[in-house]
Amino acid sequence: MLDALLAEARLRWRLDPTAGLAVVVAERLVSTPIEPTVPLLIVPASRVRATADAGTSVPLAGRHGHRTDDPTDVLRRLYAAEHPVGRFGVPEGTTVAALTGDDLAEPLYLAPAAPVADVASPWGMPWISARLRAPDGCPWDQEQTHESLRGHLLEEAYEVYDALAGGATPELAGELGDLLLQVVLHAQLAAEEGVFDMTDVWAASASKIVRRHPHVFGESEARTAADVNRQWERIKAGERAEAAAAGDGTAPAKSALDGISRSLPALAASQEMQERAANLGYDWPSIDGVLDKVREEVGELVEADTPAHRAEELGDLLFVLVNVGRKTGIEVEAALRSANEKFRRRFRHVELAAASQGVALRDLSFEELDALWDAAKADERREATA
Repeated sequence: MLDALLAEARLRWRLDPTAGLAVVVAERLVSTPIEPTVPLLIVPASRVRATADAGTSVPLAGRHGHRTDDPTDVLRRLYAAEHPVGRFGVPEGTTVAALTGDDLAEPLYLAPAAPVADVASPWGMPWISARLRAPDGCPWDQEQTHESLRGHLLEEAYEVYDALAGGATPELAGELGDLLLQVVLHAQLAAEEGVFDMTDVWAASASKIVRRHPHVFGESEARTAADVNRQWERIKAGERAEAAAAGDGTAPAKSALDGISRSLPALAASQEMQERAANLGYDWPSIDGVLDKVREEVGELVEADTPAHRAEELGDLLFVLVNVGRKTGIEVEAALRSANEKFRRRFRHVELAAASQGVALRDLSFEELDALWDAAKADERREATA
């Protein structure tokens, strides 16, 4: 049967099987990786020797977020709505947008999509990135370097961080896409230098995650998140030792704190350092000791007698406060951002209240400003309970 279908596809749609062809059983479309730039031949299970579970395929990870087992929905997500779909044995075809489940009862042919239309597969964005960097591509993209893109990477990461506050939203998908573009651009620059490409990026990440989860992909056991963290640090320590042994022997072994970026916000970096140290056993037995340390650092800040000494003691106090957050399961960076947003919101209320009275903030006493602040807090409480 396949020979007859291939012969018709060659004649009618100029298929060249030597350039690549994906043949997928219709009932398994939801579980099959599909690259739209490769010709696709869809054959119903009734026409081939399919296994008994052909109709019970699990949606492919990475393409399973819409919770659908409809094969036509998969095609609509991967191809443009107007992409042509050929029917065998009849002259008229259809389009991806018009496909129904009944159409999948007969063999179908989808010609390869143009690379620029391949926007929903892992290879679409790398192609777009390479096209932008081509001699006849975008002048701005052509001028970029790893160094010039550093600021954009941070900006996109922060925008993702902000979007996370809203949970799983379409906006978050867009922000994650913007961040992924930065990864793809850096891989493209490296590929042009012959150093690495996106395949290396994917392989490095996936192999590391598999290696560091032997309780999932191997024989190890980890019953709690704390067990996982301790195991994670042991594995990383082993990797650092191996890297040192592979060197020339003159450099010291890497620290457990290596790899924490100096570009991270200070609070986030502090919490990560303390997490790593705690996973290696360097931690207060309970939060009581941390709170005692907070009181000690406050006293030392009060007694500091020079600007430099006060700055040092304030840094120590902030560092210990980060430990309070860590011991209580609070992400301190998020907590401070929330406090900043609360201050922004309430201060705006104070500004508007003063303006409604026809006075400027600078003309109000501290007591009057404090009263407006209390009013802002009261309004928030009423809105929260409304």
